[in-house]
Amino acid sequence: MTYSPAMDTVPGLLRDVPAWFWDVPYVKDRWPGSVPRTSLREGANDQLFAYEVLSCFGFRIPDVRSAELWRDTEATVVTLSPRPLDLVLFHEKEQAWGAHVGVVVSDNEVLHLCAEEGKPAVWTWADFAARPHYAHLVGYKRPL
Repeated sequence: MTYSPAMDTVPGLLRDVPAWFWDVPYVKDRWPGSVPRTSLREGANDQLFAYEVLSCFGFRIPDVRSAELWRDTEATVVTLSPRPLDLVLFHEKEQAWGAHVGVVVSDNEVLHLCAEEGKPAVWTWADFAARPHYAHLVGYKRPL
């Protein structure tokens, strides 16, 4: 499912994401640390996008890639029970290096910058599980 600001049943958390975030294009080479965060409108990868979504809610995730995010203990902690605003990592295998990063927005939905769609999308857990390159849930990180 792709979110549109015109949807009538938008979870409250998504209403607080700036409207222009929904137009951010997926650009693989714009990852955390490669560009200033102020240039998000020019595109981002999934990690940079997820970190900037969290910044809308007062969280500051350092400019780290997925493997470093998974090892991080200063800005995030591993959690076994996801809740809204937790980061979630998916991959085709059991490793954080190269994992796709999204933001949990409800019990069954994740907001992520989707390479497949080229823009932000809200998918269910089943949407991720149905795709081999996202089939493995690496885990959840809760921002501190």
